[in-house]
Amino acid sequence: MCNGSTDGEPAGRLYEIGIDVGDLDCAAHFWSSVLGLKVANRESQYVNFERQGDWPRVYLQKVPEKKTAKNRLHIDIAVKDVDAAATWVEELGGSKLQTVEERGTRWTVMADLDGNEFCLVTEEE
Repeated sequence: MCNGSTDGEPAGRLYEIGIDVGDLDCAAHFWSSVLGLKVANRESQYVNFERQGDWPRVYLQKVPEKKTAKNRLHIDIAVKDVDAAATWVEELGGSKLQTVEERGTRWTVMADLDGNEFCLVTEEE
């Protein structure tokens, strides 16, 4: 059962997107290439990418545990050509998990080097 009202002001706005990883250097190369973002700085267990305008900042966090189950939250990345982008991600070390066609839309579920899922979707023009 849902509680509460949807009226009024939101609790906040999307500020950052954090991705848990095992190897900061490899993950920084992978995500920098996939998203076209430059590394802004690196701390002991974090890599922060440069913020792009008003978009949420993306950062990586080194964690000791491995991913063990399906992500409950993932990001969708808009691309011009899903097949070409999937091939590019695989060349970077990512994995193609599934291609889905539903309601006239096609997307590919991918995984990064740590198994974190994300989708490649056709960019809407």
